[in-house]
Amino acid sequence: MHDAGNLEDSDKKHIWHPFTQMKEWAEEHPIIIAEGEGCFLTDVSGRRYLDGVSSLWVNIHGHRKQEINEAVRSQLDKIAHTTLLGLSNVPAIQLAERLVKLLPGAGLLPDPVLSRVFYSDNGSTAVEVALKMAFQYWRQKGVEGKHSFLSLNNAYHGDTIGAVSVGGVDIFHNVFGPLLFKTFRAASPYCYRCELKKSHPDCGLACLQNMESLLSSHHQEIAAVIIEPLVQAAGGMIVSPPGYLRGVRELATKYNVLLIADEVATGFGRTGAMFACGHEAVVPDIICISKGLTGGYLPLAATVASEEIYAAFLGDFRDLKTFFHGHSYTGNPLGCAAALACLDIFEHERVIEGMAPKIELFGKELQAIAGMGHVGDVRHRGLMAGIELVRDKETREPYAWEEKRGWQVALKAREKGLLIRPLGNVIVLMPPLSITAEELAWMLGVVRESIREVI
Repeated sequence: MHDAGNLEDSDKKHIWHPFTQMKEWAEEHPIIIAEGEGCFLTDVSGRRYLDGVSSLWVNIHGHRKQEINEAVRSQLDKIAHTTLLGLSNVPAIQLAERLVKLLPGAGLLPDPVLSRVFYSDNGSTAVEVALKMAFQYWRQKGVEGKHSFLSLNNAYHGDTIGAVSVGGVDIFHNVFGPLLFKTFRAASPYCYRCELKKSHPDCGLACLQNMESLLSSHHQEIAAVIIEPLVQAAGGMIVSPPGYLRGVRELATKYNVLLIADEVATGFGRTGAMFACGHEAVVPDIICISKGLTGGYLPLAATVASEEIYAAFLGDFRDLKTFFHGHSYTGNPLGCAAALACLDIFEHERVIEGMAPKIELFGKELQAIAGMGHVGDVRHRGLMAGIELVRDKETREPYAWEEKRGWQVALKAREKGLLIRPLGNVIVLMPPLSITAEELAWMLGVVRESIREVI
């Protein structure tokens, strides 16, 4: 048994937690996780909690999944790490081959559309790679002016400087303004709080018209449009209306800019399809994947580009067309072995096919929450959901950020055995895909009770 008191003291003395006000942390009694199994986590005192956000959106098949455990153990008996700089390794090759057969566009042509896999460590680095790749691509095509990017308001693409530059969550990103490069921002497809003061579906997708206006005026400066397909996750679980994603693809093609799809949060079944782009048959020029790639086991990411983009980087050594980017743990064999096992589980357990009844139940239970007095909007796609709490349901007046209403609900849910983490006053739900119908119904019941008791 762990000494919870000593661990808590040591944590508070030495660890600086991400996205956490440490003054408040020092005054709390934190939950310290000791182990997990299935959809549940157990703390050092032996109390179990349902993992309602998949350990920050990474866990897919549950904790301590035997097949992934065995794959990692087997790889450990061979080698834990070797560089991809000037070498290759077996799991990295096998995973790249598997991925290109699963990504959007596979099967449309004799060869996969997204065919070249560049490994890194996490979602931020996957995006950073994509941005640098898009910028250098145009220069090597002889187009010098394309040095900026177009992203969305409410966008979140990670916390490295390039990823922050294309971000649009002001409360996270404004403080770093002097460090960032210039980008263009289009209106977010946030129908509940439309910044263009329109109403869907009568709006005719005015947010797309706003994007086209920016592209029409600035396409000669823009290397790529970057979006999270279907769901702006960290922006507040904002679900785009039907046809929006397809419209973005058409605009990127029309104005000769690349389309980068950030599927770090939406990939690997979260929206009910293997990748969100698949819902509207969209094939991006570059796709960024991470989080669920290893089933929540090890840090691994991939930026996958089209053959056309890859070809622009080919030349003689003296031409300096090489993509000068890399990471120490690029293509880590342990991570790739975990990812291969994760993909095996998708195939053998027919995970995507089995999601339909869970998604139906999820939607039904969420509708019951939508009728509550201080719930302004409930939005979801697949097993990703956001419940937006408001002070006044009729006027949509929001709670002030500093009131921490979302956190109050999350803390109440914690008392009942459910771990969730809100985005401001948006309650976020993103359980492992392996969650059972009974666990799903229980989770939503706890959320409903917690909202009722707090607000």
